[in-house]
Amino acid sequence: MQILLGILVAAVIGVAAHFALPRRLTRGVALAPLIAAASGAVAWTGLTWAGLGPEDPLIWVAALAVPALVTVPVVTVLSAARVRSDTAERERLRLR
Repeated sequence: MQILLGILVAAVIGVAAHFALPRRLTRGVALAPLIAAASGAVAWTGLTWAGLGPEDPLIWVAALAVPALVTVPVVTVLSAARVRSDTAERERLRLR
């Protein structure tokens, strides 16, 4: 049941990343929270399989650190790719 708390914390980190990072209009509002929640769930599950329990502080640190370390670069790369794609499409259609 504690995994839900870890996923919720990760999703909140994703919401913060969405609003803190530039090019907010190039991505959906749910993208960063979903990436963060998925990475937090994977980290929590992996550490649980490694034998750590919810009473171990490392699993909670991972629930905070992994989503932040994964979400920021992934969202930055996806936003930059969207800007490049939009620019190429405008050039192809000769729009200004």
